[in-house]
Amino acid sequence: MKTSDFYYDLPEELIAQDPLADRSASRLLHLDRETGEIEHTDFKHITRYLNPGDCLVINDTKVIPARLYGSKVGTDAGIEILLLKRKGDNVWETLVKPGKKAKPGTVIRFGDGLLTGEVIDVVEEGNRLIKFSYEGIFEEILDKLGEMPLPPYITHKLEDKNRYQTVYAKKEGSAAAPTAGLHFTEELLEEIRQMGVNIAHVTLHVGLGTFRPVKVDDVEKHHMHSEFYVVEEDQAELINETRKNGGRIISVGTTSCRTLESAADENGNLQAKSGWTEIFIYPGYQFKIIDGLITNFHLPESTLLMLVSALAGKENIMRAYEEAVEERYRFFSFGDAMFIG
Repeated sequence: MKTSDFYYDLPEELIAQDPLADRSASRLLHLDRETGEIEHTDFKHITRYLNPGDCLVINDTKVIPARLYGSKVGTDAGIEILLLKRKGDNVWETLVKPGKKAKPGTVIRFGDGLLTGEVIDVVEEGNRLIKFSYEGIFEEILDKLGEMPLPPYITHKLEDKNRYQTVYAKKEGSAAAPTAGLHFTEELLEEIRQMGVNIAHVTLHVGLGTFRPVKVDDVEKHHMHSEFYVVEEDQAELINETRKNGGRIISVGTTSCRTLESAADENGNLQAKSGWTEIFIYPGYQFKIIDGLITNFHLPESTLLMLVSALAGKENIMRAYEEAVEERYRFFSFGDAMFIG
């Protein structure tokens, strides 16, 4: 299976640069994974495709304002830092630009000294370990100084940080939003609950590896990035109970999907557990637990496009994407949605 099998042509003007004023006003393409039939509607009508007794599984991770701009002490050279993983004791693994100005021992100052960081090591892929010093609460300082780490294909400035968060974001730790969830409003979630659909939550902290291109020709040789996930006991019980009663498990986003498939056993029973997952889902994968997926439109030749192709069939997906381009859907993080069910 070649990476080029997952290429499609996307006009640049279809890449959504800004979120819509009303989250649930995005368009929705429904793809029947069995028949390949396509329907077009609006996201607020997602309820048409849900049944009482189903279970929606959301990812409650929260994006941290992980992009910091500072200057190197002693030279005032500008340095940009992206927080990737918390290593404990105020040490973070970071991506630094320009890296050559950030040798071990380099001290970087942010926000008139509100925050300082010292590079203490260079690790895998040239990332830097930085130990931060500050007075007060780190998260509050970050909220004051940091910017949302928007994907590279979004060039517009985000006016409201909350628009790159889901309405149910709770657990801080992501460097990117689980964007399928951006379409839900509190009102729409309440409407879904009222119709007898369970809503369960899992946590997967999304890393920037989600935007990393597949650089090998042979899909199976791609090495997936690692992300931390948590499935709590009561949520595992709710999801397992739904399956036992004949309800469908519908994942909101590829992050929830990867969490569920990582934590399920071979019989499709979800385990309460936490850990790091490098699961790579591409055509040929046998899904253990999910029956449907709410997702955005993904980049050509990306691992996420491969995941949805595994669920609905590559031919069905590529045809749906072709139709979405013809119908002028908005693509990627702030774009429109697809329901595969």
